[in-house]
Amino acid sequence: MKAKAASRPRVRTLEQAHAFVRTVGLCLVFADRKKDLPNLWDVVDLPEKQPGEKGWGKKIGAVWTWKNRLPATYPDEIFYGKGAGGKTVLMTLDYLRREHYPKFHRPVTACSPLARKIYELVRIEPMTTGALRTAVLKGDKSLRPAFTKALIELQVTLNIVRSNAPEVESDTWLRFSDQYPSVSA
Repeated sequence: MKAKAASRPRVRTLEQAHAFVRTVGLCLVFADRKKDLPNLWDVVDLPEKQPGEKGWGKKIGAVWTWKNRLPATYPDEIFYGKGAGGKTVLMTLDYLRREHYPKFHRPVTACSPLARKIYELVRIEPMTTGALRTAVLKGDKSLRPAFTKALIELQVTLNIVRSNAPEVESDTWLRFSDQYPSVSA
């Protein structure tokens, strides 16, 4: 007789995704075989892109949208950012405060020179990824990989974060302490 597999949540709405994150505390946004963490991708019960279908398909569209909408809709409950190894994560603010921030925050002075340069621009005013790239790289495309690495470094060390403002459509970065003063105090 086979053992019954543990039932997985069936997430089809933003509200159900919210409940899932609150239940698990911390999850990856997308599946990663190397990480033994719950992830939103595996519990979303929407069809994947079908042959001949235009666009992304319902599942990827929902997950991609929800990763930004969850913290915008529930800013006092849900955090979106980068976890260990630069993986995209969602977590409750309680988990962020209790576990994640103490473990991963590093002062910006401990970051790479390029990360510090990016941070200084964000410190002055929130900026989009494109505006930061233009200001920092000044047209030197060979520095794009280093720029991407520095941007991720600042997210992993909890020095910058994506704006949760609902009207923000493109990635706009601000200091972590500006968006989460109660966590970084």
